[in-house]
Amino acid sequence: MANIPSKIETWQMTEPGKLARVSLPMPELKPGEALIQIAGCGICHTDLGYFYDGVPTVNKPPLTLGHEIAGTVVAGDAKWVGKEVIVPAVMPDNTCPICAAGRNNRCLAQKMPGNSMGIYGGFSSHIVVPAMDLCPVPKDKKGLELAHLAVVADAGTSPYQAAKRADVQPGDLTIVIGATGGLGTYAVQVLAGMGAKEVIAIARDPVKLKRSLEFGATTTIQSTSDKDPRAIKDEFRAYCASKNIPSNYGWKIFEWSGAAAGQKIALELLSYTYKLVICGYGMQKNEYQLSRLMAFDADVYGSWGCLPKYYPDVLNMILDGKIKVAPFVETRPMSTIKESFEEAHKGGLTKRIILTPDF
Repeated sequence: MANIPSKIETWQMTEPGKLARVSLPMPELKPGEALIQIAGCGICHTDLGYFYDGVPTVNKPPLTLGHEIAGTVVAGDAKWVGKEVIVPAVMPDNTCPICAAGRNNRCLAQKMPGNSMGIYGGFSSHIVVPAMDLCPVPKDKKGLELAHLAVVADAGTSPYQAAKRADVQPGDLTIVIGATGGLGTYAVQVLAGMGAKEVIAIARDPVKLKRSLEFGATTTIQSTSDKDPRAIKDEFRAYCASKNIPSNYGWKIFEWSGAAAGQKIALELLSYTYKLVICGYGMQKNEYQLSRLMAFDADVYGSWGCLPKYYPDVLNMILDGKIKVAPFVETRPMSTIKESFEEAHKGGLTKRIILTPDF
């Protein structure tokens, strides 16, 4: 029991918009649980929504945010002690009817650090979690830092879940809207790594769009504030014509921006036998002629989190070099959390920030 500290050091959201460093009581370890010494926790757009925009969490403040966690098991379930792991962002109970139907990622009793695990979250020194769905990290990490692998918990796996939701197969035609965002950058890589024939990246930032061509995008379309969705559609059709591929059927669209503009583009592009997966979160409402879905025989899906069983698949894609992590992350001491939140909230960062404990 020597590895169990008496307190968990943490940066707590005392109320939306306010952070304080506090010491939390160490919860009693129950059978089937593991105590993780956190190596790194990524700052996700979801955290910023909770913190700045008043998006409600299941457990009310005060609580610690953070759900992209990698670390080492230091106590608890004996078979896990000493192992480096990734903690799934959403951990199902694996017993309910939804889980029995194979939709564990949307389990209504799921546990999510920084949201529905009481006061505990990832911007801390330690966290206690269910051990059942932990993703083990092999000893040979191919030179990758364990802290960097925190992004697998959400940014890497959520795009994979969305791709599985749309049944992506080698040779598929795909589009990523919001392709330069924190998850969009991984969505492009995931689709390319799964063998998609086309991965069209749509976003506003021209520099980041150009970079996406180095990481799986087959072409890019810049979406600007003065370019309406129909103009985007015209560019898309022109590209398809140049490649002698269809533009009016069979594509799979992944909307990762969560912005009204991105969603309008997705709906404008929708056509015959298309699949559209809504992945990004926004507060706005949209207007669409639903009868077009009938006429197109098109599918529109939502996608939430990721099934824990898919985590090893994504980790293997990273270790095999199909998904690059290092170019898209930077580590900072956890004591910089206030400034880092502010920078991430303003936008314009080229890398996802991973905070490493320095209590």
